[in-house]
Amino acid sequence: MGKLLQQRSSGRYGITVDHGDKDSENFTLAQLRTGTLDMARLNLAVFNSIVPATIVPALPYLFRSMEHLRRVLDGPVGDEILASMESAGVIGLCFYDMGVRSLYSTKAPIRKVGDLQGLSVRVQPSDIFTEMIKAMGAKPVAVPFDRMAPALKAGVIDAAESSWAAYVGAGHHRVTRYYSLTEHSRMPGVLVFSRAVWSELPAADRQAIRAAARESVTFMRGRLDGYEASARLKAESAAIEVIDAVDRKSFADVLTPLYPKLVPDAALQRMIKRVQDSADLARGP
Repeated sequence: MGKLLQQRSSGRYGITVDHGDKDSENFTLAQLRTGTLDMARLNLAVFNSIVPATIVPALPYLFRSMEHLRRVLDGPVGDEILASMESAGVIGLCFYDMGVRSLYSTKAPIRKVGDLQGLSVRVQPSDIFTEMIKAMGAKPVAVPFDRMAPALKAGVIDAAESSWAAYVGAGHHRVTRYYSLTEHSRMPGVLVFSRAVWSELPAADRQAIRAAARESVTFMRGRLDGYEASARLKAESAAIEVIDAVDRKSFADVLTPLYPKLVPDAALQRMIKRVQDSADLARGP
């Protein structure tokens, strides 16, 4: 994206990458709102409590596949969710995949939802994921991402959930034994721009930034797909037992009934229906 911006702005714009902050993504969002930071890739969960539409892509088992997710987010539903983010002080540019989220554990493999009964499971800062863990019979425990490995090793938490990329990238494959392919969420990340800075930019520059962001999505997806595959191979080579035989229906049976509670707004319930219908249309008769 940075290369595209440099080319199209005759060198006036470029991107300097900072690989995160020492505090949290909420701190990063605050920097965007004040204009201290121009742009950031954030976990969509950061917006769940302040932009209701961002809850929709986070819903468990809403998307049938990564192809279904990408088709929806590249279309009108995705555009509507991005537009709604302006109320949070940011301009939504595009969605970036973050992989398929599954559960991993230290003590025993998780094959069905009943296997989570009584376990302590790390949750990210999102009411949605807290409700999901409770619905599965487990105890949600808030642990910062950079403290998860010590917490798993010490037995503070019994399990956690994330994608292959995050699982291996954070070294969690060194402190757990089982990775269960529950594939319960495909929640994306989102690339956002500070509304305070955006309002000062000429219209042509805004258009160039939007175009470069959208064009970067395909490149990013290819890189992520490759990294997810290599991360799984790395975990398997470290003697992690991958549980393919997961009763996903047992998870879906307790998670999908949460939709009305998590998304009470009628307009957003219609959006959910549009997403579900798009999967049916893609599958055909």
